[in-house]
Amino acid sequence: MAQMTRDQRLVLAIAILASFVAFLDGTVVNVALPAIRDELGGGLATQQWVVDAYLITLGALILVAGSLSDVFGRIRILRIGLLGFGAASLAIAAAPTPEILIVARGVQGVAGALLVPSSLALITSTFRDAAQARAIGIWTAMTTAAMLIGPVLGGAFVDLASWRLAFLINVLPIAATLWLLAALGRTDVRRPGARIDWAGAALCTVGLGGMVFALIEEPNLGWSSPAIWAPFVGGMLAFAGFLVRQHLASDPMMPLSLFRARNFWTGNVATAFIYAALALNGFVLGVYLQQGAGLSATLAGLASLPATVLLVLLSERVGTLAGRRGPRLFMTVGPLVMAVGALMLLAVSPDFSYWTQVLPGTVVFGLGLSLTVSPLTSAILGAIEPERSGIASAVNNAVSRIAGLIVIAALATIVGGELDLEGFHRAAIATAVLMALGGVASFLGIRGAASTVPAR
Repeated sequence: MAQMTRDQRLVLAIAILASFVAFLDGTVVNVALPAIRDELGGGLATQQWVVDAYLITLGALILVAGSLSDVFGRIRILRIGLLGFGAASLAIAAAPTPEILIVARGVQGVAGALLVPSSLALITSTFRDAAQARAIGIWTAMTTAAMLIGPVLGGAFVDLASWRLAFLINVLPIAATLWLLAALGRTDVRRPGARIDWAGAALCTVGLGGMVFALIEEPNLGWSSPAIWAPFVGGMLAFAGFLVRQHLASDPMMPLSLFRARNFWTGNVATAFIYAALALNGFVLGVYLQQGAGLSATLAGLASLPATVLLVLLSERVGTLAGRRGPRLFMTVGPLVMAVGALMLLAVSPDFSYWTQVLPGTVVFGLGLSLTVSPLTSAILGAIEPERSGIASAVNNAVSRIAGLIVIAALATIVGGELDLEGFHRAAIATAVLMALGGVASFLGIRGAASTVPAR
């Protein structure tokens, strides 16, 4: 940090804080779900929609946000995203019904989609070579930590005040980021000739929305109902149309040529498995420890704290080692270690004890996460030439959010309809399987040296 210029320090702080807001709120909700159910009503499906409404719009629009940054300027889009996120958070805190809460969460996802690509674009346009890799590594560690800290902060607000206040945590970082943007005083940069692929954005949103709706409501209506299979088939067709559109569009929001790079496409396959597992584990742990084990929201949030501490302590060192030895070993071993940690949660029994049944698995899980996060990001971005690292980062973030979206949508099927002890054990096994698949994908696909593809 000491070798950075003033502008570089400001840009890195802005990028971390802006993304921190989006990632923090994506996970703070997990420990608030039981309290939301108690106050507003609704069962597991309502809890799923509170999570997935955010992930649908975030995952679908995070790609088009890159185009918006090119057309209107990164700093302007970042400001709009911050203000929109703050307004949506206020609406969530005041929501009188589950329906209004779900709609506000969707709007929050739209705003969140504007934050991450713009933040990464600021980093990639400010830092070069080794400094860029280091800055991205710091950004990755801090934003991943936000995902793990969220349940702790959310739980404290739920227990000490109200679940509604948990969604106002981001007010301070939003205000700080807006102040830092003003202090930066940088002129916005726009890419000449850039266009927005509205058709692609619409196809992606409709595709994801249709499939997710069907997965969440299927346990209630069954696959034989037209209200289930029709949106599912329609969603699949729309998403296929999105991929065709990206192939044919002159200025696609997700250039398919990126996937010619081996480390990029295999890294994204690994990302899909790993982040689906992370989303599943975070949701199930946050809800079951309250509804099943009887812990307070604060204690349920603190359950993930050991993983957060390990990530913060080890990420930079692991990133340095991965830079010397290549990412393949770490991306293989890390998810497999997390799979072991997930299986250790099978020790949870009716006679519940956090210290002997949850903590050991959480520590092992945190070690695996620390081995995985930085090498995964480095492998994916290292496979793409620097001028396209912004869109590469946006694609990878979209993959991770969409993976979480789908696994939460399928939660009722995974846990067998009810998040009781048996359902918790089923989720632990599913988490382990997904993590193992992520490790296998990395072992088979990732190579030590990144191979870039020609710019399109």
